[in-house]
Amino acid sequence: MTQAEIGERSSAGRNRVFLVWLGLIIVTCLSFWLGSGHGFSSATAANIAVVAVAFLKVRCIGLYFMELKDAPRRLRVIFESYCLGLCAVLIVLLAG
Repeated sequence: MTQAEIGERSSAGRNRVFLVWLGLIIVTCLSFWLGSGHGFSSATAANIAVVAVAFLKVRCIGLYFMELKDAPRRLRVIFESYCLGLCAVLIVLLAG
């Protein structure tokens, strides 16, 4: 691999991380908006939406900033299962 190819791959990786970071900022604003009483008439629905958004953020941070996207398959499955399972448990507790 030449130096130019390495530079291009590095630049593409930085752009992706920047876009994920920007998305996290936007999603944080969305969760603040939902949590402050906008968008839902029910407090329970708003809480569930905020928890779902929070786990979306956890997943993005794990995949892109902790680089689990390129981790061995077993580790990624464990991480994804943990996120999905814990999110489901919290949503069931909030809905109940």
